[in-house]
Amino acid sequence: MQITRKLTIKHYIIIGSMLFGMFFGAGNLIFPIHLGQLAGANWLTAGWGFLLTGTLLPLLGIIAISVTHSSGIYELARPIGKRYATIFMVLTCATLGPLFATPRTATTPFQIGIASHVSSAQAQWYLLAYSLIFFSITYWAARRPTRIVDTIGKLLNPAFLILLALIFGIAFSRPLGTTNATPTAAYQHGAFLNGFLQGYNTMDALAALLFGIAVVTTIRGLGQRDAGAIAKTAAKSSLLSISLEAVIYLGLIWIGATSLSQFKLSADGGIAFGQIANAFMGTPGAIVLAIMATLTCLTTAVGLATSFAEALHAKFPKISYRAWNRLACGASFLIANIGLDQIIAWSTPMLMFLYPLAITLIILAIASPLFHRDPLVYQWTTALTLIPAFIDGLGAAPALITRLGWVQTILAWDQRYLPLAKLGFDWALPAIIGLLIGLGWHYARRFQNAHAYKMSQD
Repeated sequence: MQITRKLTIKHYIIIGSMLFGMFFGAGNLIFPIHLGQLAGANWLTAGWGFLLTGTLLPLLGIIAISVTHSSGIYELARPIGKRYATIFMVLTCATLGPLFATPRTATTPFQIGIASHVSSAQAQWYLLAYSLIFFSITYWAARRPTRIVDTIGKLLNPAFLILLALIFGIAFSRPLGTTNATPTAAYQHGAFLNGFLQGYNTMDALAALLFGIAVVTTIRGLGQRDAGAIAKTAAKSSLLSISLEAVIYLGLIWIGATSLSQFKLSADGGIAFGQIANAFMGTPGAIVLAIMATLTCLTTAVGLATSFAEALHAKFPKISYRAWNRLACGASFLIANIGLDQIIAWSTPMLMFLYPLAITLIILAIASPLFHRDPLVYQWTTALTLIPAFIDGLGAAPALITRLGWVQTILAWDQRYLPLAKLGFDWALPAIIGLLIGLGWHYARRFQNAHAYKMSQD
């Protein structure tokens, strides 16, 4: 019999704080600010849509890991097939790891807090030095997975919250203006839906599938061994961190909406945040912003590097955890120096491909007790989601790909025949059809087996 330790409220707070630090990076700061500027007077409606994808989906991702008692993303996707699970895990780890998300944790705070204060000729050298220091700290902090609680939950995360509270305190006591600004065209009648789509930019639904590994490791390190107890602890702690994120998101969206009284609509949230911080505190505001962005991205980088190394070491144990960690931090350092714009340009197609597959996987995992985790349900749903998801990835690719004749033909077919394609939801109807087919096969087979058993008893 396994002996499990009963955790206290303090433990839940520590785990929740760790999760918050892993999820909340500089991107989570700048996207809500920009959304508020886009939505204007409709900031709250857009905010509710943003919360669904920016907070609810990540929470459901952690719950999916807990419900299925999976140790990570591979086990979660294994009902679809071992080969698919391996490919999906590797693609997700690479996207959130050294290819896109982890390099962006260094380039984003550099772009927000430093790039505007140095000449364009010197910027590349400053980025080289900054990213070298950044990923050296990341590697040191992620060397031992069991130290992730001390590194993130007890040290870096409180420092960030103090800085963020300073910004909020000034913003609410001396607001820049009202929230009566006219929304942009897309947000005048579709604020909720566009806010929902903006939430994809956080990438947290994908991250939740990867961070589930770190959550399970941490909970076990605190003395819990029983699978059911681990699942409940993960769900409760995730709810705590996600709730805090939701409050901060709404505050940032409101600040973005009020900023239109003094500033024009910015090109991105990084520029807007810089203007707002400078308006509140002048040069000290810029310094605070640079520190805040660095701390938030550093916590996310540690979480991503740890989860990347844990996931791939578990699947390919011949390569050590430290070797995977070196790969994550070393490759991230190199790719970070390509520049933020190039990283975003090439990451978008991969996200558009992976996100529908992640959403359907999360929903299937949570609902799996209803159909006994029957692989047929997983396989039909995923099979019919794959094609439109791949087309979405093609449509979001850089111009050198979308200009190809065969790509334009596929995109034109997608827009013409698949419902909601123009809204980015062309995968929704095929996924539902696949789910219904899978459930039909499942329950038909159960009925057939029950009937055969009854006949054998007569």
